[in-house]
Amino acid sequence: MLGSPNYVRFMYDGDNSAFPPVGTVRAGPPGSGQIEALFSTYFAGLGLATDPTPFDGRSDYGPFIAVGIPAGGLFSGAERTKTAAQAATYGGVAGQPYDACYHKPCDTITNLNTTALAEMSDGVAHAAWTLAKSRSGLFGDQSARARNATATNTRTFAGPLAVR
Repeated sequence: MLGSPNYVRFMYDGDNSAFPPVGTVRAGPPGSGQIEALFSTYFAGLGLATDPTPFDGRSDYGPFIAVGIPAGGLFSGAERTKTAAQAATYGGVAGQPYDACYHKPCDTITNLNTTALAEMSDGVAHAAWTLAKSRSGLFGDQSARARNATATNTRTFAGPLAVR
């Protein structure tokens, strides 16, 4: 989900700054906004546009945020349709799906945009490296629940890097 053929650089809206809290769309657990900021700063520094996408739990990160573990991520689009404004910004074809093969048999290694894959995976590597070398931690003085969840479960670190 990082190399959609008709891609956009989507970032999950971890702090809910772009979407009103409706239904399952809400701010992520403490730390999620910081993950979003890592991606935002990285791409802005390269002069590359990004678009927010709802943090609605629709993907692999859903179980993490459901129990208060911060998460964030990137994805290049799925079955929804690219807008004219997005085509003007990112190239590609307006009115067509980001990935016409999403969850279909044609979703193979031959159905990807290598530019999108390179840009998005570099963003993931930047976030992983930044978080790995951080001495202050992800949560600062925020939620004790989030800090404890990360301290007691070695697999939870994958939550912030659950990139789609």
